[in-house]
Amino acid sequence: MIGSIGVLPVGRVPVMACNAVAAHVKTVLGLEAGVLAPLAEPHYALDRNRMQYNAAAILHALEAEPPPGHTKIVAVLNVDLFVPVFTHVFGEAREGGLCALVSLYRLGQDLHPKKPPGPQILDRLLKVSLHEAAHLFDLVHCFDDQCLMHFSMDLEALDRLPLAFCPTCKVLLR
Repeated sequence: MIGSIGVLPVGRVPVMACNAVAAHVKTVLGLEAGVLAPLAEPHYALDRNRMQYNAAAILHALEAEPPPGHTKIVAVLNVDLFVPVFTHVFGEAREGGLCALVSLYRLGQDLHPKKPPGPQILDRLLKVSLHEAAHLFDLVHCFDDQCLMHFSMDLEALDRLPLAFCPTCKVLLR
C-alpha cells in the first residue's frame, strides 16, 4: 500500500481519539498518518425524521472537497450515523473510495459525550477505523470471525474481534 491517511475530526471529537487512530494507522497499516484541522459538525446531513446523520451525505460532501495532503481520509465524528438499510452504522466507506467515516456515538461515547473515551470505547474506535480504512484500499468483508474485516452488527460482535487482520486480508492489504 502506498499513501497516507489524514484523520479528520468532524464536530466535537476528543483529540486523543484522533491521535490514537493516527498512531494505529501507522503501526497496523504501515501508512503515514496525521491528524487534520477539525471541521464543524455536519448539520446538513441531519435527517430530522430519524434524528440521525446520513453517512452517505457526509461522505459525498467530504469527497467533493477533500482536505489536501493525504491519499485517503478517515473522518471521526461523535454523531449517530445511518445508511438507509440499517438502523445505525459504526462507520461507513466505499471500497476504493477516498473517505471513510467512523463515529464514537454508538461505540459507547453517547453515554458520556463530554468525557474522554475510555479504553473499551477507544478499542472499538480503533477496530472500526482500521476496518473502514481497509475498505478504502479495496478490502471487502471477511468470513473469518477472527479478522478485523469481519462484519460486526453490534457491540458484542465488535468486542469479540481482535485488533488484527487475518493472514488472507493481510496479504490483500499489501
